[in-house]
Amino acid sequence: MPDDSTHIAPSTATPPWQASLRLRFADDAGATRLVERAHQGPLRVQKALYPEGPRTCHVIVVHPPGGVVGGDRLALELDLGQEAEVLATTPGAAKWYRANGKVSYQDVHLRVGAGAAMEWLPQETIFYDDADVVLAHEVELAVDARYIGAEVLVFGRRAAGETFRTGCVRQRTRIRQGGRTVWWEQGIVHGGEAMRSPLGLAGHSVCATLIAVGKPLPPSMLADLRGADSTLGLSQVKNVFVARHLGDDGEAARASLLRVWQALRPWLLGQPACIPRIWTT
Repeated sequence: MPDDSTHIAPSTATPPWQASLRLRFADDAGATRLVERAHQGPLRVQKALYPEGPRTCHVIVVHPPGGVVGGDRLALELDLGQEAEVLATTPGAAKWYRANGKVSYQDVHLRVGAGAAMEWLPQETIFYDDADVVLAHEVELAVDARYIGAEVLVFGRRAAGETFRTGCVRQRTRIRQGGRTVWWEQGIVHGGEAMRSPLGLAGHSVCATLIAVGKPLPPSMLADLRGADSTLGLSQVKNVFVARHLGDDGEAARASLLRVWQALRPWLLGQPACIPRIWTT
């Protein structure tokens, strides 16, 4: 993780960013096309990329300011039409700076049509000490749509010797398939003593989660994944698979989820994992 100890957060006099990005994708004879984009404020998407052929469209969501300060609001909507397949990621870690007395928000809303597949794979999210953040993640899937979503949350800047002593991160994730809720999770992480509680992060500073919705994994695949990485907790309820990691190293957490994704993708999406080039630059 890069050392950002020299960064000075913008002053409270700087007006907060109100940014939104909406993308719509459609299948075009077996190729997924980005057919509509609309943005307001500093949220952008680079051009559609096809590193694994026309079937799957890769997009990189960019937040040009490079960090989120107190009072900022980010809203992202991705709408996938029937049979479209999209992998969305980010160019680097998201950084949420100290609150400056104001709450920051991010809302992500993903709609995935019949036979479509959505992969939401942003890079790490780093919460600076005294950040005050609300994250909402909503996924609406057609009955036969497929979804893989992952996140790595890092509390404090370990490379700079900073811990998450104060601040608060509130998070809500809901996934609906065919109009029925198949996953609902919400939680609050407070800085300081609450981070050390066994009911919280048990003294750790990094937590990571991967959630997949689609056909259930066979028992042999679950056994192989459990045997390959002792830092992961895995569970499957009907067609919802969850992998969790708890530790103190963002890179290690990311590597653990990457291994799961590489094993899971061929089974769920019918094609091998194609690592976005931006992850290695």
